[in-house]
This record gives sequence, C-alpha cells and structure tokens, in this order.
Amino acid sequence: MSFSGRRLSILRTALGSSPEQQRRSSIAKQSGQYEPSASELKSSIHNDLRQHPAHKAHHAGLDTNRGSTGVVWTTEQASKYGFYDAPQEWANLGQGAPEVDDDIEGCFHRPSSIPVSMNGREYGPTAGIKPLRAAVANLYNENYRQGKDSKYTWENVCIVPGGRAGLIRIAAVLNNAYLGFFIPDYTAYNEMLSLFKNFVAIPSPLSSSDKYHIHADKIAEELARGTSVILTSNPRNPTGHALKEDEMAQIQDICRDRATLIMDEFYSGYRYDDNCSGSTLSAASNVVDVDDDDVLLIDGLTKRFRLPGWRVAWIVGPKAFISALGSCGSYLDGGTNVPFQEAAIPMLDPPKVRHEMAALQTHFKAKRDYVLHRLHSIGFSKGDQDIPDSTFYIWLDLSTLEPALPDDSPIDISNGLSFFDALLKEKAIVVPGIFFDLNPAKRRDLFDSPCHHFVRLSYGPKMEVLKMGLDAIERVVRRARREEAVSDEPADVSPKAVRSRSSDSHTNHGHGGDPGITR
Repeated sequence: MSFSGRRLSILRTALGSSPEQQRRSSIAKQSGQYEPSASELKSSIHNDLRQHPAHKAHHAGLDTNRGSTGVVWTTEQASKYGFYDAPQEWANLGQGAPEVDDDIEGCFHRPSSIPVSMNGREYGPTAGIKPLRAAVANLYNENYRQGKDSKYTWENVCIVPGGRAGLIRIAAVLNNAYLGFFIPDYTAYNEMLSLFKNFVAIPSPLSSSDKYHIHADKIAEELARGTSVILTSNPRNPTGHALKEDEMAQIQDICRDRATLIMDEFYSGYRYDDNCSGSTLSAASNVVDVDDDDVLLIDGLTKRFRLPGWRVAWIVGPKAFISALGSCGSYLDGGTNVPFQEAAIPMLDPPKVRHEMAALQTHFKAKRDYVLHRLHSIGFSKGDQDIPDSTFYIWLDLSTLEPALPDDSPIDISNGLSFFDALLKEKAIVVPGIFFDLNPAKRRDLFDSPCHHFVRLSYGPKMEVLKMGLDAIERVVRRARREEAVSDEPADVSPKAVRSRSSDSHTNHGHGGDPGITR
C-alpha cells in the first residue's frame, strides 16, 4: 500500500451526502472545524481526539493548534485511568526514552551527583562551553573523519538544551526557503516547523511498500521542485530503519551546493546490523569540507547516552551556521545548563564511547528480539514490523494480525486509536500511528490516514516493563478473539535469559537474519 491512503472520505462524503449535509460540511470547513464521518462517530476514542482543545476554539488569544499531540496526548489519556497516580504499575511503551538505570552489562556508570564549579554558577555561553564543544568535535573526527583533510573544531559545534531546542534554533536561522521533510517521522517536526514563517515546510509522504525508505531519487525530486532545505531523521523514527553509508553519501552528493541537509541522528548508537560492534553511522563521514558542506547534524546525551533528563545535545556543522545558532540561543532558550555540560565532557572519550555503544547495542538487540518474538507468537506475523535494524521502535502494522478477528469481536483493534484505547484498560501505552502523519484531525477523516492502522511500540523500557506490555497486548488480542486471558505466571525476562532464548530460536528456526525472530 502506498502512502496515499486506502480510501477517499471526501469523495465518499460528497457522493453520498444530501445538499443540506454538503452545505453544513462546507460551513464547518470554512469555520476551521471538521465534520466527523460515521466511522469516527461510532468510536469513543476518535471522538475524544476530536474534542481535544487543540481542535476547538475557546479563547480569543489562544492558538489551539498548539495543543498536545503524540506522546503527550497518550499520557493525558492514560492519566484518566490512573497513570500519573501509579506509573510504576504501567507498561509505558509509548514514551521514546531508553532505560536509564546502571544495570546494563558493560555500560559506564552514570553520576548520581554532579559537582558545581564556580563557572557552573554563572550564565554560560549560549553556544555551550568550549571544552564540551571541543570534546564533541574530537568524537566526530575520531569516528567519522579519519584520513580526511577537513576536521571539525570546537567552532563547528553548538551545545543546545535538548534536540527540540536545537531544531528550533535551526529553524530560527533559516532563510526564506522551501523545507522538505518526510512522513511518517518524528511527531514534533510538523508542530515545530509550523511556528516559523521564514520558510515553508512541505511534507513528502513515503511508501510503505519499501518500509518508508528515503531513496536518492526522492531527494532529487524534492530539489527539482525548488526545495532548498531537507530535514530527516536517520536512523528513522518511528520505523526503526537507517540509511546505509553509501546511500547517505549519494544523498549528500545530490544536496551538495544545492540544499542544506539537516540530519537528526539521535538514534545513531542503536545500530544492530554490524554485530553490535559499537560502530555508528553519521552523515559526518561523507562531508567533504566541514565549513563548506551545508550539513547540520543533531545528536546528544538523550538517547544513546541514556540521559534524557540532562537536556544536553549538540549541533555540528559549518562555522557560519554555528555562529548564528549560538547567537539565537540568547533570545530563544538562554543556553544549556553549565554543570551538566561540564559533567558530560569525560563521557565523550572516543574509546569509552565505542565500548558504551557495543554494550548498548547488545542489550537493546536482545530486547528487540524478545518483543518481535512475542508479537509473532500473538499473531502479528508479517508486515512493516519486520526486523528493524536501528532505534528502539517497532512500527507495528495491526492489519497483519492472524488469524483474523471474528465478526462478532467485542472490541475493535484494527486501527491505532482503538488499539491504544483497549490497551489503556490493561495499563499499557503505545502511540497511535496517526501522530506520525500530518495532523489528520485538522484536514481529513481519521480513518483515511495511511498511518491509522499502525502503532509505534518502544522497547526502550526495562525488560520487565516490556514483559508487562506484551502481556497486555496478548490479553487485548485474546479478548478480541473471545479467547481465554493470558496467564499471569511470572517469566524470566532478564537480558541474559532473553539472549539465551534468542540464540535457541535462531538455532531451531534457522531465520536468515537476526536471532530470536521467526516468521
């Protein structure tokens, strides 16, 4: 199926409506409201989304388009079932965060306290402190610039208070331009980009037939129609796949001297296609001249260093861009916390980082294999949730459930919102796929979103949380099939046990890819 959707509700409504219905629909559209279809009206969770403040006007001075979407909306819904009162009782597979404990074998110890120097009591530079900027530059040179004449220096690095702040700074310094980004992708791109009027953000849908892959000819097509800025994540959120180095090089060659390329590389450490060696992929490998190539790279401590609460991230790019990004920090966010910057410096020693990434990849690959094995055993046996080579997400295609549900199924779990709603009653959270599309509640029938029959599952949490979440999914599917509920007997879900089971599965089933996954 292509990303163009499965049916056209607009045509269906126009052909099947009376003149009076068409007139009311026209008035609703002119007033900025959407008249729900019969399919939506039958679903309480779809109506809940329509009734969110983001889709209604209450205050004259408030832009309600800035209401919550994605992960924030899902947790708001979960709070109605007691999530905020006892989050430890829930399996939150929606939050895009890695586990932060120190019990991952081979990973370095995270500090439990941070000394505050005299400099740490002062305002810091809005571009970040020089020692950390130099440490980031050195890490990129060691990992991606070996043997190249052009090297990054501290002046090629801007420290920012988180990835979103980094993207907002970039958006603030862009010239008048068409900016292209690809969907499905990170849920905040559309909301953040719509804040700025100095450029026009143009989404481009990708095809599910090849796992939403970004091909070089797609980039060339964007440039041919006048796009001069490209933004994308690599590895990709939510699909869990990454561009290979030769593909990335080809895309950069096409963009060189024609477009600014913004690469969100926050998941670059979660790579499983190189035997968990600790190697990572970055567009920095293919930059010819660090000050001439219009390539901006965004990463930080949040994901691969498992420190989301520190809000320490960075942008690497040409000095001219970095200078502008540092300046705009003075009126956008004020800069990054200085004590945390100082504490981050020793973490970026290249050999230490390589060892850390190897341990991280081994641990998360085992969790990935466990989740895929459980999903297969539940009945999700094919589709776009096939083996992701990166990130800690699974883009689960709900239409692949086998055997099919009976006609008299007591619950509908065929779409992401209904599946999400059913899981709330089991104290589990996922993210409905529509949030990775453009805001569908503002422009069309929710059922027409090509992402509507997907959910994103995160295997970022600890193994015992994944076990709780998969048990909840199994209970929901069995309830939909009118089968007996899943057993509540405890299972050994330690990383070593899962790796052992993965190895056994690989031996017994002979899967040609990664261990622990059967088809």
